[in-house]
Amino acid sequence: MGGATGGPGKTPGVYLGWWGNFGGLPQKGVTTYALSANRQKLFAGATNAAVFNTWRRFKGAVLYVAPPFVLYYFLMDWANKYNHFLNSKEGRALHANDEE
Repeated sequence: MGGATGGPGKTPGVYLGWWGNFGGLPQKGVTTYALSANRQKLFAGATNAAVFNTWRRFKGAVLYVAPPFVLYYFLMDWANKYNHFLNSKEGRALHANDEE
């Protein structure tokens, strides 16, 4: 039978192996590839991808941002002009009797 560490044929105090290789045979048929860090092109296509990704994100967000921005811009422009009118000679004369 098996030992206290679990599994048939395992005896206590026997090293089972590192993670993923618990004392069994190594797995066959798995191929891994690696590329040296100094052989990689770190910024290959980065500028091209940045331009098109930025355009895609801008195009997706412009209809959420632009209408409120335009509305608040014209509202602020009207409020500034109205404030200048109220503080002018004509505006004070027009609203002189309203301050009671």
